[in-house]
Amino acid sequence: MEKSLALINTDSFSKYIDEINRIPLLTPEEETELAQHYKKHQDIATAHRLVTANLRFVVKIAGEYRGYRMRMMDLVQEGNMGLMRAVKKFDPDRGYRLISYAVWWIRAYIQDYIIRTWSLVKVGTTQLQKKLFFKLGKVRGFLDGDTIDSAEINALIDGSDNDDKVRDFCQRLNARDFSLDRSITDSDTTYLDLLADESADQEDQLLAQETDTNRKTRIAAALKELTPREQEVIGGRFFAGVSKTLQDVGDELGITRERVRQLESNALKKLHKILGADVEMLTAT
Repeated sequence: MEKSLALINTDSFSKYIDEINRIPLLTPEEETELAQHYKKHQDIATAHRLVTANLRFVVKIAGEYRGYRMRMMDLVQEGNMGLMRAVKKFDPDRGYRLISYAVWWIRAYIQDYIIRTWSLVKVGTTQLQKKLFFKLGKVRGFLDGDTIDSAEINALIDGSDNDDKVRDFCQRLNARDFSLDRSITDSDTTYLDLLADESADQEDQLLAQETDTNRKTRIAAALKELTPREQEVIGGRFFAGVSKTLQDVGDELGITRERVRQLESNALKKLHKILGADVEMLTAT
């Protein structure tokens, strides 16, 4: 039976239609004989013959759901799954044709697919909600973005004790998601075109890179004005990659903590004269 689905996956939809239309229909006698054989032996070849002979009817039923803006190939594929399910459960001894029995299964699979994919938020989780959803699809333009009101939905269902449930369902449909690629009115502008681009501007990125390069150049030039020992202290304190205390630097250089403090103080005074208020850049490197 998977062959019927393979046709959809490998060929274009129009070619698929041409191919299934060339498959001969079964006479009532042929269908009954095949169905009885499958019921008894459960062989795939017989089931495949029953399925392929009815594929054109699935396309016709799927066409009734074009308004939901789903790909026809996807709807047909789901309908084919329903047809295969019907073949497995079909009882030829009841006296009616396979397609008469399969219609319910085909519609059920297609409708379930639409419910699952029409919105990122589940819109039909109960039989009442599913019933409302597909009734609205026939009489309203909400599929094209129209808003709906609970009074109008309530008029479509049996009884008047479901008002709260209807109102809740109405709100869920009105708050459904939509594609950012969807056009605004009749123009070529989409909702995506109206979203602000929060990524960094190229000019800002270039300015930041130039500022960083300039900062490093100025610091390097300023450090050359220090004595070798002062450079060692400043390097240990601010350029070691980790936070080091006066004692840590003193232990590394073999001098006292107080001597490190004096050298650092003298070095920072020199750097302040060169870098001015930008001496704070040392701690940011």
